[in-house]
Amino acid sequence: MKNILKYLIVVSVFFLLSCTKVIDVDLETAAPKLVIDASIDWIKGTTGHEQKIRLSTTTGYYSTTFPTVSGADIVITNSENAVFSFVENPGTGEYVCSDFHPVIGETYALKVVLNAEVYTATETCIGVPDIENNIEQNDKGGFGGDEVEIKYTYQDNGNEANYYLHRILSPVSVYPDYKAKDDENSQGKMMQEYFSDKDLKAGDKINIRLYGISRRYYDYFRKLLAASGAGSGPFQATPGSVRGNIINQTHFENFAYGYFRLSEVDVKDYTVQ
Repeated sequence: MKNILKYLIVVSVFFLLSCTKVIDVDLETAAPKLVIDASIDWIKGTTGHEQKIRLSTTTGYYSTTFPTVSGADIVITNSENAVFSFVENPGTGEYVCSDFHPVIGETYALKVVLNAEVYTATETCIGVPDIENNIEQNDKGGFGGDEVEIKYTYQDNGNEANYYLHRILSPVSVYPDYKAKDDENSQGKMMQEYFSDKDLKAGDKINIRLYGISRRYYDYFRKLLAASGAGSGPFQATPGSVRGNIINQTHFENFAYGYFRLSEVDVKDYTVQ
């Protein structure tokens, strides 16, 4: 009886293993919607003249590519009515401006005309403090004390409410690591940020970017991270429930995804010791 029982168990396990397979769920794909990536980044130490805006559309859940959009007219205007035109690199959906003039505190208006529809947004260019040079490394960091951890700091401006976006790219991550942060509990203090990974090793180069962002973008980005899953990066797909600040003035219900943002950016590279 014991041998028969063993035989039945083995056969049952074999049957279950042999029936295991990957099932792709046939998801219904909604009609494509326009995505406007209008992120104006003014890296410290540069003029900020070279800027790009990218147009694409949403696509199916399993797709790894996003169709580009050509044929749009794109301009950004400042408060003095200076106009900065973005011209498409033919067939790429990438629109380039070579004479943009970023100014901290200046308000800019975006206008995108595509297929007789007009999309607009307004935003202020937000400054950012310098990342301090004294980046620290702890080889026994992380929650379990078994990760290489770096810490960098920056001085918050105590005279105003500030919001920051952190982007860290390392060779051990498939996607950059993002975090949105405010200064509510650190007003006017030296703020600090950590990044750690157990797979980091000596010689690995880590790229750190600190962006100044508006309160509106801070709220938007936190929703974006929550909707898409912070572990996989927020830009692999645009979650249908998260809308930015871009409005379709022609047909309000035919909105575009994406956000019009203008940020000063500080960049630091660190090599793991």
